[in-house]
Amino acid sequence: MYATQALTHLVPLAAEELDKNKVTPGVLGFLVFAALAVGVWALMKSMNRHMGRVNFEEAPDPDAAAAEPAGPAESAGDKAASPGK
Repeated sequence: MYATQALTHLVPLAAEELDKNKVTPGVLGFLVFAALAVGVWALMKSMNRHMGRVNFEEAPDPDAAAAEPAGPAESAGDKAASPGK
């Protein structure tokens, strides 16, 4: 309660000291903000286009598929052929 009363008394004093022409961002501030907004919009549009092209289905590896059937048979044969290991 006391803080709000103190701020209520200080706000009119601060308003008298500030020059309204120096505080406002003006046209340059608006142009910079608009340019940033357009840039973010363009980046989001580009990201959505690139994410639409991504294929989330993983293709099977042909080398791994060819090695799988021969892999267990060879390892079983290697174990039987070399009992010393």
